[in-house]
Amino acid sequence: MHYVSTRGQAPHVGFVDAVLGGLAPDGGLYVPQAWPRISAQEIAGFADKSYAEVAASVIGAFAGDEIRHGDLLEMCQEAYSTFTHSAVVPLVQLSPGVFMAELFHGPSLAFKDVAMQILARLYDHLLGREGRVQTILCATSGDTGGAAVEAFRGRKNVKVVALFPEGRISEVQRRFMTTATEANVACVAVKGSFDDCQAIVKQAFQDQALRQAVDLSGVNSINFARIAAQAVYFFTTAAALGAPTRKISFAVPSGNFGDAFAGYVAHRMGLPVAKILVATNANDILAQAFETGRYARGMVHPTMSPAMDIQSASNFERLYFECVEREAVETARAFTAFVDAGAFDVPPKAYAAMRELFLGAAVSEDDTARAIISTLNETGELVDPHTAVALSALRRAELPGPVVVMSTAHAAKFPEAVAKASGVTPRLPPGVANLANRPERFDRLPAEAEIIKAYVRAFAEG
Repeated sequence: MHYVSTRGQAPHVGFVDAVLGGLAPDGGLYVPQAWPRISAQEIAGFADKSYAEVAASVIGAFAGDEIRHGDLLEMCQEAYSTFTHSAVVPLVQLSPGVFMAELFHGPSLAFKDVAMQILARLYDHLLGREGRVQTILCATSGDTGGAAVEAFRGRKNVKVVALFPEGRISEVQRRFMTTATEANVACVAVKGSFDDCQAIVKQAFQDQALRQAVDLSGVNSINFARIAAQAVYFFTTAAALGAPTRKISFAVPSGNFGDAFAGYVAHRMGLPVAKILVATNANDILAQAFETGRYARGMVHPTMSPAMDIQSASNFERLYFECVEREAVETARAFTAFVDAGAFDVPPKAYAAMRELFLGAAVSEDDTARAIISTLNETGELVDPHTAVALSALRRAELPGPVVVMSTAHAAKFPEAVAKASGVTPRLPPGVANLANRPERFDRLPAEAEIIKAYVRAFAEG
């Protein structure tokens, strides 16, 4: 299995180099040279397999012969043993034809754990095999950083620097990062937005001197292994609801588009997907792209669903590349224009291809709050604001069923917002109930790439 850059100016690499490299050196994102396929018979068989077994099959399709299946299965079993629910991603029925996939039973109570726990084991395996130590630089709008710190803390082959926008994530989200005591973890509060943090990470990856000096890697959803791991729960939930004999629709709250793109990946691998509803908050760049064909950056608006307060969705570049029939020159032109001008129009043919699978919907703060209280009253389920965005969008959309709503975080990660909307304060699960009492450790830096790159180098070399 070989991987190519969406911008076409980087050498083809194998799975290991794509994982450990993160971002392609030309600034593009890695995608498989050809999409692997999973047969209808195998998809049907997923209903009788453990989550770890399905994960080993799906991720293994992207790893090819670079990782032994037995080794990968062992890594998956170890990774998903850290989850508090034996199903890993259980389904809860909300109403006739509508189900919720609970993606928050991992160590940091968010869907990012599903990918990050296996990614940490992959890094251990691959870096240990090569005798390397890497520095991981990640930007987080709230959940990626906590999941990365939880997965990589204390690991001898990796150092982690997590950047988060100061004052723009919940206290619980922050504490999942900043209470880590291990010496291989550094957290930085950046005086800016998530988009600033993400732009700094991309600039760091394009600094070849820094990249080589600290053996830089990334675990944001720019890393294709994250996407491959997230595709797994599209397969498991669909198989539980009767795939491949019937198509399943999905409603996905989305900021950086990694989770929704993972649904597209599952579709390309052979999963019968009817529609994917991409639900956003007031930061509606993705909703507007799918509704109008114009991808245009606006100001970042703070909302009660902060992990989606994003106006530059990295994984949209991967979808664009596919929908312009893998024209790398066109992809590079469009996303260079986006950096310079903040907007571009999706070509009509590519837009039509996107609309075959994707719908977009933006949800207001009032509607998000209403979805929290109405879901509690109607089903007894207390959901977080991000899940509420998807539920609210689904009320306005007509999707062929059955429909799976991706519930991306535990309500207790956003206690103030949930309590204000519902009158009920969600409690942290027993294993992390003392989070508020743990001392925090982090640095504050301005949103300036050169300052943060110097910080990363000093931490990696120190």
